[in-house]
Amino acid sequence: SRTFSGSMEAEVKRSTRTHSQELTCHVLAFALQVTLEKVLGITAPGNRALACDPRSGLVAYPAGCVVVLLNPRKNKQHHIFNSSRKAITTLAFSPDGKYVVTGESGHMPAVRVWEVSECIQVCELQEHKYGIACVAFSPNGKYIVSVGYQHDMVVNVWNWKKNVVVASNKVSSKVTAVSFSDDSSYFVTAGNRHVKFWYLDHAKTCKVNATVPLLGRSGLLGELRNNFFSDVACGRGRQAASTFCITSSGLLCEFNDRRLLDKWVELRVSATCLCVTDDFIFCGCSDGTVRAFSPANLHFLCTLPRPHCLGVDVASMVESRYPDTVAVTYDPANRWLSCVYNDHSVYVWDIRDLRDPRKAGKLYSALYHSSCVWSLEVREKGGGGKTCLPRGSFLSCSSDNTIRLWSIDGHSALHRNILSNDLQKVVYVDDNVTGLLDTESVSIAAGTEKAGSSVTEGQQVDQSRAGIRTLRVSPDGHHLASGDRTGILRIHDLDGMAEILNVQAHDSDILCLEFSKPDTGLQLLATAGRDRLIHVLDVGRDYSLVQTLDEHSSSITAVRFAGTVRMISCGADKSVYFRTAQQTGEGLEFTRTHHAVRKTTLYDMDVEPTGTYAAVGCQDRSIRIFNISNGKQKKLYKGSQGEDGTLIKVQIDPSGLFIATSCSDKNIGIFDLYSGECVATMFGHSEIITGLKFSNDCRHLITVSGDRYASPEPPAPTHSPPHLY
Repeated sequence: SRTFSGSMEAEVKRSTRTHSQELTCHVLAFALQVTLEKVLGITAPGNRALACDPRSGLVAYPAGCVVVLLNPRKNKQHHIFNSSRKAITTLAFSPDGKYVVTGESGHMPAVRVWEVSECIQVCELQEHKYGIACVAFSPNGKYIVSVGYQHDMVVNVWNWKKNVVVASNKVSSKVTAVSFSDDSSYFVTAGNRHVKFWYLDHAKTCKVNATVPLLGRSGLLGELRNNFFSDVACGRGRQAASTFCITSSGLLCEFNDRRLLDKWVELRVSATCLCVTDDFIFCGCSDGTVRAFSPANLHFLCTLPRPHCLGVDVASMVESRYPDTVAVTYDPANRWLSCVYNDHSVYVWDIRDLRDPRKAGKLYSALYHSSCVWSLEVREKGGGGKTCLPRGSFLSCSSDNTIRLWSIDGHSALHRNILSNDLQKVVYVDDNVTGLLDTESVSIAAGTEKAGSSVTEGQQVDQSRAGIRTLRVSPDGHHLASGDRTGILRIHDLDGMAEILNVQAHDSDILCLEFSKPDTGLQLLATAGRDRLIHVLDVGRDYSLVQTLDEHSSSITAVRFAGTVRMISCGADKSVYFRTAQQTGEGLEFTRTHHAVRKTTLYDMDVEPTGTYAAVGCQDRSIRIFNISNGKQKKLYKGSQGEDGTLIKVQIDPSGLFIATSCSDKNIGIFDLYSGECVATMFGHSEIITGLKFSNDCRHLITVSGDRYASPEPPAPTHSPPHLY
């Protein structure tokens, strides 16, 4: 590969160091270690992916291939990383709270046991082939049961400390829930027209080393045999002989010790999830409803408070439709009820006195994106004037048709709201609140999800949404430009987020936006998209059209301004175009000065702070460095440590010394921009990373992806644990 000349590299490094000596010191900490500070999102589709440890009060849920361990009272997170990079689909605490068991998706998935205190894996159990739907510890802590997806068709009982399957059998129905009896002698699975009791012969499983057949007996469903049983929980305490189920049609059912459907009550709303304790049955239902019943006689006790309404301004709430409850879990020691809703919000309710539900208080809440997060943006450094974007904040956009303003450190200049410590503002670009709901959770709640089709169908629905595709903040910090998947360009005033422009700029996806630098004396906005066109707009003249460029023959993946109004663009046609602005009699005009073609698709590009070089991320996992003034390639090196995948995004840090890359193998790398040496790698997302940005102080790298959450990752000394500190 080609290299920089020594004098050229030294010159650029000198100018960059004088640009910000303090920032350089912070970025060098990346050479030590990068740790995950906080995850802003959740990927729990139902009760099987939400658990609570009654001893510590920790709430566990998945976010991609990370398990988030949340302390709701302190709003602190710890994290467990699944090194297989496979999305976590289900989890459960051990009875003593010392361990968490997880199941994952993908080919040849594993059941993994993690020690909570150290966040390390202690056991890996691998027998399933096509994904794990449910896992549970037995109350005596000796066994783990795991149920595969419908096409896996296997129920396994593990003696996890010996790493052996002690009993196994096939199941032909779609299973969405599992629960162990209080005495660990049997467990119950529930799903589509399915409630089955599985019995463990302890004498046989203890004496025989080989796997024995697992004995199963179907529940006697009677006239309810055609229902979708969305959740199941075995009774506790005095009701240990009973088993409780709910149906998606809205029935709470009780089975007796002979597997007979003894009685049921109507919830009057569709139901999705269930939690049973010695004293209460909590039923999570549609429209944000959670109802409490007595396990002794199924008598109704109360209806708990509902969360925020869909489409709410986090600063001023109005009455409207509510999201559906998809998961509930109860902490009997603290009397906290944790709820997850299908707009990917999380609430923890303090319900110490259920006799008066008005006394129920909200201990914790968080609102997250419910669909693919496409892009993020931080405040431009060094912009003139007073910026409207608070310090320590960033913006994200999603297929859920929202733009959200987040605070990294929780000390935003904006007024804090009652719904989230991290989320400061939500901008809704569509009045249709259905786009705020997770399509996978909706299908599970309705009992209509087909085996093996949830991801595909969810993606198809996601594709049909308009969705905000890309963001860019103006250098002065007053305007926010966004482009959606239908080609509409929107301009919002960041002081209040009022929409000041809405125009059909492209025929399809707007893939990139770029404002010109303030030192050029011009105020320009470039928009580029899948229709192969670049529009140059004059910001100072109400975003009027200056010029349209149509030189690319395929989708344009990145456009950047540099130096004295130079424009560089790259795309799927494997070309990089270098243009320079000139004043003509008809006004400003960009003319092509150089054109470079490579043998690989060019997916993203960034320009280092001096405006001398552009770094391009390529399909062959290489980073190509181009000299902007002459269009020549000066350096090439690998931008990924792996041997698979494609570079999706590249981002140069504000000091100009390092470059962060995201690869389609779901890994993130940080490299020395000049030598190409890898100084840090990290992972955590279960889908491709669609955007990454450094904060202006270089203390955080923020990443977003198709798994619907954002994760700020700060540098830390090598001995620091992966949690917020």
